[in-house]
Amino acid sequence: MTYRKIGAYIDWLLNRRLSPKTINCHLATIRRFYDFLRYEEERDIDNPVKRGCLLRQAKPLPKHLRDEQVKRLMDVISSKRDRAIFMLMLRSGLRVAEVVKLTLGAVDWHRKRLYVYSGKGSKDRVVFISPDTFRALTAYVKSRPAGRTKRLFLVERGRYKGKPISVRGVQKRMEAYAKKAGVKVSCHQLRHTMATQLLNADADLVTIQDLLGHSRIKTTQRYCKLCNLKLEKDYYAAMGRVLQRAADSVRPD
Repeated sequence: MTYRKIGAYIDWLLNRRLSPKTINCHLATIRRFYDFLRYEEERDIDNPVKRGCLLRQAKPLPKHLRDEQVKRLMDVISSKRDRAIFMLMLRSGLRVAEVVKLTLGAVDWHRKRLYVYSGKGSKDRVVFISPDTFRALTAYVKSRPAGRTKRLFLVERGRYKGKPISVRGVQKRMEAYAKKAGVKVSCHQLRHTMATQLLNADADLVTIQDLLGHSRIKTTQRYCKLCNLKLEKDYYAAMGRVLQRAADSVRPD
């Protein structure tokens, strides 16, 4: 097996219309097999799949909800717990795993903010609670059954009643509400929606990065491609200045 034959194999897979992601899985499998032969079986053999031999995968833009879709979704949510959960994603940008790990002690009611401990990448951060989220959260906590469980959001019925709700439990609730509202949406899209809305409202990109807990600004910059309102305002503001300077330059003394 040679590197040239690997190239021919990639062409063959492309002709079969396999996706770059699937082809990369094929290549990774071959690379691991040859690593096994060399390091475990002690065969004097070179790995034909070189490091970095991968097809570039498309990076789809984050999907967000329009304002009317958000309203349709929220209109069908009657549970105080579920409304509080989804508002935290929509207004505070929490990931679903971060929501289910929230404890009562993580909420600063006086200063209206949340402490997110051990988020993605084991990072801590502070996020803020909007007025409508604060109302939803307060309404839920008042109806929440008392107990020793420190987790904020609990299962409300069934054999696991009173236990902390799971990630899959939240996702299933979202699936049910999305079907009822006739809106195609996932939990993570609520987080994307918050980022897009903030950017359209002229929030600073670094501020959005901190709120979302992104390690790299490049991750946050992907939302710029979605924010047509922001682009439109920036374009016309800049073009207005360009045209004004052009007019000033030709104006007779």
